Amino acid sequence: MKKFFGFEEHGTNYRREIIGGLTTFLSMAYILAVNPSVLSLQGIEGIPESMRMDMNAIFVATALAAFIGCLIMGIYARYPIALAPGMGLNAFFAFTVVLTMGIPWQTALTGVLFSGVIFALLTISGLREYVINSIPMEMKMAVSAGIGFFITFVGLQGAGIIVTNDATLVGLGVLHDPKVLLAVGGLFITAILMARKVPGAIFFGMIITAILGLLFGLVPRPESFFGSVPSMEPTFGAAFEAFSDPAEIFNIQFLIVVLTFLFVDFFDTAGTLVGVASQANLIKDNKLPRGGRALLSDSIATIAGAIFGTSTTTSYVESTAGVAAGARTGFASVVTGVLFLSAIFLSPLIVTFTSEVTAPALIIVGALMVSNLSKVRWDQFEVAVPAFLTMFMMPLTYSIATGIAIGFVFYPITMIMAGRRKEIHPIMYALFVIFILYFIFMTE
Repeated sequence: MKKFFGFEEHGTNYRREIIGGLTTFLSMAYILAVNPSVLSLQGIEGIPESMRMDMNAIFVATALAAFIGCLIMGIYARYPIALAPGMGLNAFFAFTVVLTMGIPWQTALTGVLFSGVIFALLTISGLREYVINSIPMEMKMAVSAGIGFFITFVGLQGAGIIVTNDATLVGLGVLHDPKVLLAVGGLFITAILMARKVPGAIFFGMIITAILGLLFGLVPRPESFFGSVPSMEPTFGAAFEAFSDPAEIFNIQFLIVVLTFLFVDFFDTAGTLVGVASQANLIKDNKLPRGGRALLSDSIATIAGAIFGTSTTTSYVESTAGVAAGARTGFASVVTGVLFLSAIFLSPLIVTFTSEVTAPALIIVGALMVSNLSKVRWDQFEVAVPAFLTMFMMPLTYSIATGIAIGFVFYPITMIMAGRRKEIHPIMYALFVIFILYFIFMTE
């Protein structure tokens, strides 16, 4: 085992790897509660039950997708990088694809499945570097920051801090409402833990918020701590249902969905891999050894997650917490995966994690994603405008896809007008045409 994972080569041991794997799990375990909340559109009233996914089935799918992703990353790629259904991508799935576009969640899962397969083919063929290099860095960062704003907006809405206002569209909620106060208190607690650099701050902040909610009778009390594993029947294999009706998947709207899933996962994974590997000193000669294996692990996890019934599975930057605790090899990822698998017996607790409890996690994660704004060259107007529109239009249109589309339509126009035509990659022109068709289709 030591030889397979290269313990001696990386100067590590079982104790450091186990502690590292545990630390990573605690840092990202919040997704076990947040993902079911987001995908089931918890806290959103007045929508048909057919648009809501089963929370218990999503909980199990989330844990299993994370387990498989961590296991493959640990054994095949041998990196201390954990995977789970990604934040931002789950928001796009629920609030843009299902709620705004009106696409059935079963078809949305098909989109996730397609994006995973395409990701795998791009990785195997070696085209991934070509695609990554075609998208300007500023636009990649703008997409990440925009998703951060969008997630924060969703969290503020779920908490009741931001509410509908007939005069101004949105406004401040009733802050003296007990449930709103619970969310605000949870936000303060989580922010303090983050400021103190407490490992697993988001997870522990959510746990403390849930406990406070139980003490004051603001959240449902679970019937038990442990329980049997919930059935996955409501979501398992639903991704294949769309194949019975080709019209559901052979249209421009579905193409945009697949491209967005692929786009966000592709660059989020690449950035996470480089960031975590750099911290662990695993990059050699400015290259990432076994990088193709790591990307393939991510795509296989996405395919598995889609089949189980969850949104895109991706690499987590929270893995840096495990690296900081000593993780250096894939054994740590295996440990994290086993912990996710063990969590499927804690399903009775899911009722406690209401939208008020999970809101602080969404807001804090959003704040972390917005940090990418520093990498945008704001002094170059032709770059700043499309980047700004990309991130600003996501929360305003309540659609991640629309934000990306607007930014990618403006980018080639402003660059051409600035005399920088030669810097535009051909793929950007192709995306320009696709997104123009997207707007034409969406306004029909």
